Amino acid sequence: GLDRKCTFVALGGGVIGDMVGFAAASYQRGVNFIQIPTSVMAMVDSSVGGKTGVNHALGKNMIGAFHQPQCVFIDTNTLDTLPDRELKSGVSEIIKYGLIRDAPFFEWQEKNIPSLLSRDAKIFAEAIKRSCENKAEVVAADEKEAGVRATLNLGHTFGHAVENGSGYGTWLHGEAVAIGTAMAAQMSARMGWIDDDLLKRVYAILELADLPMELPVDSPMTADLFHSLMSVDKKVANGVLRLILLKGELGNCVFTSEYDKTAMSDTINEFVAECEGGQK
Repeated sequence: GLDRKCTFVALGGGVIGDMVGFAAASYQRGVNFIQIPTSVMAMVDSSVGGKTGVNHALGKNMIGAFHQPQCVFIDTNTLDTLPDRELKSGVSEIIKYGLIRDAPFFEWQEKNIPSLLSRDAKIFAEAIKRSCENKAEVVAADEKEAGVRATLNLGHTFGHAVENGSGYGTWLHGEAVAIGTAMAAQMSARMGWIDDDLLKRVYAILELADLPMELPVDSPMTADLFHSLMSVDKKVANGVLRLILLKGELGNCVFTSEYDKTAMSDTINEFVAECEGGQK
């Protein structure tokens, strides 16, 4: 009985925001909705920018729509209700902004990650504000992800493969992205696109945030599974996989299909070498 003047409200984390946003985009071809994110991940990333969608067995967020919320209301007090693991998972998306476009923000993070993990309200408010500013600038330039917006997916192509291949729910999204970010940094360094110092800083900040940087021994991930899942990634165009990789000084990245395919394979092989799946 709801009409086109109704408004949906998404109160929760990233999954709730995506589901409600997709429902709002679909209901009567689109009704208004409001985002009220309650997790770090949702506050700094998924609630901003209008991407909505649901997972499918064949790929993450394969079904969805671009549908902008009327507003995003963030109450940082809700962070006090988060388990530590959920809190740390969201920090991986904060780290991303520093790596791809905001070197001063990354340097701020290197000093303030411990305060984030201890839930310092003032520090968290600053991290959320700067993350949202970064994302809003990118989305304003490229709402439908024709180019620059794709850079917000640093670590996500590898990470989505880890999420899907390990079974949804095994890894939190930010944990899988952290592993994917380590893989993207390794691949960038392997090609000589970043120096060893920056690679070490990437690993150091992920370690400081207590985020995973490698696959566990009991992971089912294999090289073939990585390649299979990445081949249906949304960033594939005309049958060619495009990746977001770090290049140059801190705060710079590229979205490209012009990379060394051997370097990608070698990076995947290195990450699955110790896994039970990779040994089969």
